[in-house]
Amino acid sequence: MAKADIDFEKELWDAANELRGAVSENNYKNYILPLVFLKHLSERFEIVKEDLKNTLNEPGSEYYTTDKAEKEYVLADPDEYRSRNTFMIPHTASWQYLKDNAEQDDIKVIIDDAFDVIQELLTLYNPQLNNLLPRIFVKSELSAKQSGGIINLLSHPKFSEKENPESDILGRIYEYYIGRFAMAEGSGAGQFFTPGSIVRLLVELLEPYKGRIFDPACGSGGMFVQSLKFIKEHGGDKGDISIYGQEMTSQTLRLCLMNLLLRDLSFDIKLGNSLLDDKFPKLKADFVIANPPFNVSNWHPEDLPENDPRLFGPREEFTTDGSANYMWMQTFWNHLSDTGTAGIVMANGAMTSNTRGEKNVRQYMVDNGMVDCIVRMPDKLFLTTGIPACLFILSKNRDGKDGEHRERINEILFIDAAKMGTMASRKLRVFEDSDIDKIADTYHNWRTKGKSHEDVDGFCKAATLEEVQKQDYKLTPGIYVGTEAEEDDGIPFEEKMEGLKATLLEQFEKGENLKKEILANFDKF
Repeated sequence: MAKADIDFEKELWDAANELRGAVSENNYKNYILPLVFLKHLSERFEIVKEDLKNTLNEPGSEYYTTDKAEKEYVLADPDEYRSRNTFMIPHTASWQYLKDNAEQDDIKVIIDDAFDVIQELLTLYNPQLNNLLPRIFVKSELSAKQSGGIINLLSHPKFSEKENPESDILGRIYEYYIGRFAMAEGSGAGQFFTPGSIVRLLVELLEPYKGRIFDPACGSGGMFVQSLKFIKEHGGDKGDISIYGQEMTSQTLRLCLMNLLLRDLSFDIKLGNSLLDDKFPKLKADFVIANPPFNVSNWHPEDLPENDPRLFGPREEFTTDGSANYMWMQTFWNHLSDTGTAGIVMANGAMTSNTRGEKNVRQYMVDNGMVDCIVRMPDKLFLTTGIPACLFILSKNRDGKDGEHRERINEILFIDAAKMGTMASRKLRVFEDSDIDKIADTYHNWRTKGKSHEDVDGFCKAATLEEVQKQDYKLTPGIYVGTEAEEDDGIPFEEKMEGLKATLLEQFEKGENLKKEILANFDKF
């Protein structure tokens, strides 16, 4: 992660490195994150139990009693803990028990047994949480010493929620690990991780204070966690949002569920392919926030029903097997409420693609006033892909009838942020808070009633639909804001270099053959 807001990265990565040799780096998360999660549930139970004890002993409280049996009864009642958003954790599944037994030869069995106990509690509470903590330590190549070593490292007081109340310490550790594991995994991590500064920008643009938030490609749940942070920072109440998500892989779904449980959020997350098996067909969300996988080909649009309600027109003309980008767009639009807004991370190629099944959708979206804003982003924002990206903001409140936003049905705001951001490392760029504020303020000033917007050469421009139609529906901000309108095919530089090298070698070979032919012809004279 570029700039983690916690000061113990080294200790955390040391804990992960306990696994080195026995587990491949791209599997670290499957061992570390369940332990962080178990530690959270265990500590939360202890904190609530302590609060309950104090309440029982406090004259004037409705729980106050001097009866010892009554106190024991209340402290052993699982419902008392459920009503306080936690679980009653038996001693053998507690973090203290794992810590006390960290040096034992059978610590792997003890960990898996603790997972079993907690899994039973979770499944009883919500069947959706089934198989969240599978038995993975016993059958792993990890030694007892390595397994105990992770427990000892994670037991450091600075990693304790009890020692650091109100700090969301375990949530932040979980987030840190997801970022670090994404770096370790490289290209395979794109399915579950969106870099923090992109997520923050999307959330600041959309301002999801209250209502239903939906992410049909939710990965490890970063969009939801950032929405929660936004609400907290603005004095809102997390009880005002409800969260819905869909994720394709069961392993990533587990990460997401743990992430949300750590934050004590109410949610409905389902497993499945959102493109071909939409698990929330009736859901209308106030906010759709998503980073779907880019440029997915061979996704089988022929398997969609002819009259799929998401499609803007005939299936053959409004889908293509070459890329699912615009099927995602149609899915997001279909899930918006009457005044909802969607913020989507997209490959740059989506702004200009001329493939029939993509251009038809883009043209339809422009002509029907669906596109609110396009933000072109700089390169190197992603750890996991070299494909340059942009943001599409689609909105159903463009008629100005919701009382909050002005009427802008015939305009699209273009923002070119391609030169913004700061290099946090040789490979990774991040948006600073000032960058995020500048982009979000530009969008809010343009769309909000009573505020004023000014075009800025090279940065932003409110273009009319007619101007966009004249540019053959290309949505590249550079065309409108006055920066060079460079076409970006979305192919990473490294791949282009490989292609150029292959072409050059081929031409060298042809040149060599030609030289031989010419010399042979000279010999004939």
